[in-house]
Amino acid sequence: MANTSSRTLRLLSLLQTHRYWPGSELADRLGVSPRTLRRDIDRLRELGYPVEAQRGVDGGYQLAAGASLPPLVVDDDEAVALTVGLQTAAQNSVDGLAESSVRVLAKVTQVMPARLRRRVDALREMTVPAVWPGTSAPRIDPGVLTTIALACRDGERIRFAYTDAGGRESAREVEPLRLVPLGRQWYLVAYDLTRHDWRNFRVDRLSAPRGTGARFRPRELPAADAAEFVRNALGSLPRPYEVEVVAELPAAVVRDRIGRWATVEEAGAEHCRIRMTAASLDWPALALGALGAEFRVVGPPELRDQLREWAARFGRACARAGMS
Repeated sequence: MANTSSRTLRLLSLLQTHRYWPGSELADRLGVSPRTLRRDIDRLRELGYPVEAQRGVDGGYQLAAGASLPPLVVDDDEAVALTVGLQTAAQNSVDGLAESSVRVLAKVTQVMPARLRRRVDALREMTVPAVWPGTSAPRIDPGVLTTIALACRDGERIRFAYTDAGGRESAREVEPLRLVPLGRQWYLVAYDLTRHDWRNFRVDRLSAPRGTGARFRPRELPAADAAEFVRNALGSLPRPYEVEVVAELPAAVVRDRIGRWATVEEAGAEHCRIRMTAASLDWPALALGALGAEFRVVGPPELRDQLREWAARFGRACARAGMS
């Protein structure tokens, strides 16, 4: 059996992975008796961790919100700063950062006292993000992400209102599996209990997610993982334009600037080949213009036509400016 200190850390880790643990199962995982488990729970409480107990034959334990944060330690101001920072990072486009931030945010929010949550909510609601119009992803309430992440972790069914791409609204009840950040969007992969099939939902199109209290055993996903499921689903949507461009920039530079939305291949030391798939040519035209370098359009012809139209329009705008 592990020593008391390491066992206490292991107990805390287990309590953070599930909303509720039956006492017998928790004791088995730790390799201790129920009596030793109760002593370890008391030790966590003495350290300030809010552990709730349910007595009886089916009794168990769960980590709940308390009057003070566990003594990791951060003070109240640091806890607020940490949470707001995580909420911002949850909408970051850096690979891996957004998903990790949501997981940590869910853990922090779970044990944050109400008095601190009010401060966090007030700060978020009174803060206006400075972004360039038309360049950012849809704003998503971090509270929505946290609610969904906790439901995925705990295996709890949730309900929410959803608006599809055609503007049709519907009420959904699902068994959530995973959140997937892809491109500039967040997707929820879940089993839809009304449609009786797997679906992916854009998180910016759902509202008021709430737990039902009903638990479920995860079903088998018809894909290797949730990210592949989303990519396959999006790949089946109509995307008529296959863009190919040769740019006079090193591949590494282009990958750094637009690599998240394009495939970039080396075509020499100072040239690269860029490929994009898009339903509209507006975004490829904007991305190519933002490169700040010469480029040659291989295809499609429609992109050349659009660039000529934009060039003519910009030229007229400059001419009018010179006449004023």
